[in-house]
Amino acid sequence: MYTFRAAHRSDLLAIIDLLADDDLGKTREIVSDPPDARYLAAFAAIEADANQLLCVAVDQADSVAGVLQLSFIPGLSRTGMWRGQIESVRIARHARGSGLRSRFIEWAVERCVERGCGLVQLTSDKSRPGSIRFYEKLGFVASHEGLKRPL
Repeated sequence: MYTFRAAHRSDLLAIIDLLADDDLGKTREIVSDPPDARYLAAFAAIEADANQLLCVAVDQADSVAGVLQLSFIPGLSRTGMWRGQIESVRIARHARGSGLRSRFIEWAVERCVERGCGLVQLTSDKSRPGSIRFYEKLGFVASHEGLKRPL
């Protein structure tokens, strides 16, 4: 059984471990104790922003088994509609296949509804076709092409 909550500073090492436990993440994350100062600064910025919610899925022992970041984005298009953006979804290896990811995404969608968002969006790397199929089964539609430019 898992519950979902806002991440605490004490969850940060487990969150970084989850982000790094991935073919793409292992090339772009830094696992260390204490955490790299950039993670600490990012966590503080997320925690201070009312439109950001870093969430964890925890088991009965309060151990982190999943993470996602939820951003609430105001916009002028679509008559001033707010949208939710789900990012950095990771589930611990031991919890994969348990249905946790589906429940976690649906929980995040509910947070978007509560905040008055008119849509929720996410991106998934093209190298993860299984993840894309998963999100499509949850009702997400590949209606746009996403582009990124590294800085």
